Amino acid sequence: MADDADYLAKLQDFYARHRVLPAYSTMGELLGLRSKSSVAALVGRLKLAGYLETAPDRRLKPTARFFERPRVDGVRAGRPHPAGEGGSEALTLDEYLIERPSRTVLIPVKGDSMIDAGIRDGDIVVVERKPTAEVGDIVVAVVDNEFTLKYLDKDRQGFLLRAANPAYAPIRPAGSLEIYGVVVGLVRKYR
Repeated sequence: MADDADYLAKLQDFYARHRVLPAYSTMGELLGLRSKSSVAALVGRLKLAGYLETAPDRRLKPTARFFERPRVDGVRAGRPHPAGEGGSEALTLDEYLIERPSRTVLIPVKGDSMIDAGIRDGDIVVVERKPTAEVGDIVVAVVDNEFTLKYLDKDRQGFLLRAANPAYAPIRPAGSLEIYGVVVGLVRKYR
């Protein structure tokens, strides 16, 4: 199945570009397979391995395993250590970041008020929607009918929102403060 890993990688790249799996004839051309039977055999092996399945309309569709990425042992951010390819463990980002899909939204960040918390302009925060949060949580809040991303804090006067950038003053609601959700993850794409 060493070749199947290469075929799978090409199918994953195709899916990333087009958001669909190719038809059998296109798959043969893409992978350099000359006969329909070799394409069918490959599809059968990828189904058995759990990467593909057949949708009710008889088209091929990727499974969650199709989106798994290899997980390498790790890398130190301090002193270097011997390199290794890691184990055979794999993970999907959805499974890693999202515990409750029905309550999770992705929100692009605009601005720099949370920069000292490691959240930059252009990042995407993974937010679990819930109406309550703990002091110290990073929340998306609706304060006086406007959305903001801040730390939830509390003092003698009540709840307030604090930025993670000294250039921004704390926000005390003039009227209402509602928790939209709690940040549970972050996605950043480097260019």
